[in-house]
Amino acid sequence: MVGYVTLGTNDMARAARFYDALLEPLGAKRLMDMETFVLWGTSFGEACIALARPFDGRPATVGNGVMVALRADTKEAVDALHARALELGGADEGAPGPRGDGFYAGYFRDLEGNKLNAFVLG
Repeated sequence: MVGYVTLGTNDMARAARFYDALLEPLGAKRLMDMETFVLWGTSFGEACIALARPFDGRPATVGNGVMVALRADTKEAVDALHARALELGGADEGAPGPRGDGFYAGYFRDLEGNKLNAFVLG
């Protein structure tokens, strides 16, 4: 149902390097790469993540209550993605662990302060 999610950035080059390194273990790569918009995914037919400079020309800000969830295949992959985000300069928002029956997740923020998590069901 979701085609792609866009997060704002004020420093495209810096943010793009973060997402290149973060998403590579999930098999994602740049599918579109323009001056004001970069899109990552495994294919155009799957859900993707994009970075953009705001169209209105104002600074990008973090949406309170907005979060992007990245599906992983295993708990170990969740742990690794969370650790990778922190190694790349992201901030911890909740160490990986069980978050209810059958849900395992780790939460972090990117370099701009956008909140993401890595999760696995089961």
